[in-house]
Amino acid sequence: MNKPEKTAPIGIFLMIAAAASTATGQLFWKLSDAILDIPMLLGFILYGMGAVLMTTAFRFGRLSVLHPLMSLGYVIAIFYGAAFLNEAVTLNISLGTLLILVGVIVIGGEGD
Repeated sequence: MNKPEKTAPIGIFLMIAAAASTATGQLFWKLSDAILDIPMLLGFILYGMGAVLMTTAFRFGRLSVLHPLMSLGYVIAIFYGAAFLNEAVTLNISLGTLLILVGVIVIGGEGD
């Protein structure tokens, strides 16, 4: 198996797009109210696209660098919850989000 020495920027871009796609898919599932309708179907398509993007991203870099980027989906979901579902963003959520972002930078950037 061919292991890349350095993670290519396209791998990072694809992994961030995968995180955004899966988080958006989950938002559409939530908006569907658990009935089979257009939002639910869009959610399945977006979530599936996220899986394909993630799998493709792994071709362009190391798992230890790319996989932590998937946690950005949590950050995106918090934004979606606040923007579209009127969910409160508390101090604890804000601190947790900051820790996720710091973790992505520290773990995802290590060794490259």
